[in-house]
Amino acid sequence: MRYELYYWPSIQGRGEYVRLALEEAGADYIDVARRGSGTARMMAMMSDKRSDTPPFAPPFLKAGKLVIGQTANILLYLGGRHRLAPKAEAGRLWVHQLQLTIADFVVEIHDIHHPLGPTLYFEDQRPAAKRRTREFRDERLPKFLDYFEGLIDRGGPYLTGRRLTYADLSLFQIVEGLRYAFPRTMKRFERNVPGMIALHGRVAERPNIAAYLASDRRIAFNEDGIFRHYKALDL
Repeated sequence: MRYELYYWPSIQGRGEYVRLALEEAGADYIDVARRGSGTARMMAMMSDKRSDTPPFAPPFLKAGKLVIGQTANILLYLGGRHRLAPKAEAGRLWVHQLQLTIADFVVEIHDIHHPLGPTLYFEDQRPAAKRRTREFRDERLPKFLDYFEGLIDRGGPYLTGRRLTYADLSLFQIVEGLRYAFPRTMKRFERNVPGMIALHGRVAERPNIAAYLASDRRIAFNEDGIFRHYKALDL
């Protein structure tokens, strides 16, 4: 089937984790909001009072008659359909658990530059953002990175062993985003997580992913997304 992905047209954001899975799978999909009146269609679907299962916010995926919201939920669905997750229930749940942990990590990364709330501009919360950045750098970043590094060390070359899953694609995006947002900080940390950096390289070299990264389908990082480069926060 042809999937319809609904997400904001000018940022990678949470939709990028879904895009990476669709691209790796070689799936036929439309990035709806990047076409014509697609954003209006997306907003209409969220406010459709006739729907029994309206999505709260993008990203959401239309697959036939199904409309699936929440990044981790979408990936759970795609993983089973496109061999991006184990067949056994225990394995599927484990990869889903990893993705939920990545989702927690993404929230903490976002809240670095918006610690007082998403409706305020960065300039309105710069002092709080600097304090949040120090705590993130000293406590939270190493905690998350060490966790994923330990999983790769147990069996590698991917998070669950020798086979790639959608969680590996998402971890690739984490490394990409952190390198963009905090180049100085990541330069110091990367020597401590060689497994993660090697995984990032393996994912980048996969044919479908390499083609996607080189295409205009890959939206560039910018200061409207989750990963934002503010020089004042790259301590």
